[in-house]
Amino acid sequence: MTVRNSEERDVPRLMELFRQAREIMRADGNATQWAGEYPSRNVVLEDIRLGRSFVIEDGSGTAVGTFAFIPGIEPTYNRIYEGRWLEDTLPYATIHRLASTRDSHGVAEACFAWAWQQCKNLRVDTHADNHIMQHCITKAGFTYCGIIYLADGAPRLAYQKL
Repeated sequence: MTVRNSEERDVPRLMELFRQAREIMRADGNATQWAGEYPSRNVVLEDIRLGRSFVIEDGSGTAVGTFAFIPGIEPTYNRIYEGRWLEDTLPYATIHRLASTRDSHGVAEACFAWAWQQCKNLRVDTHADNHIMQHCITKAGFTYCGIIYLADGAPRLAYQKL
């Protein structure tokens, strides 16, 4: 698998990846994460404009996954509850909006490996009902650190890898 920057021409495919990811979550009992049409087309376009949206392609060049890689401070990570970050002074990058097709395998692994090459201090969060993502995160060597709250007040399980 290869990782490249998303381009505006990728938006229809990215929206399809997010749609499939929502279906995967619902089928696995995660009924509330990414409610409605999140992430919206505007969120995706903003990620592309800021150079933080990425596509994961399989060997045939088909986009099978996507994610946002955001170096720098994530405001919702400024406070963590029921735990603490492994390290809280060094610069870090955050992985958000990881999605894949129903039939692809290894997308999360490819995302985390690529992100690790970019930054040796990574953070990620997920919904308590997203057992698939929790498995992928811990399999990739992340450590559970505590709970963060999104801007809308929703809790998320927070992880870090150093």
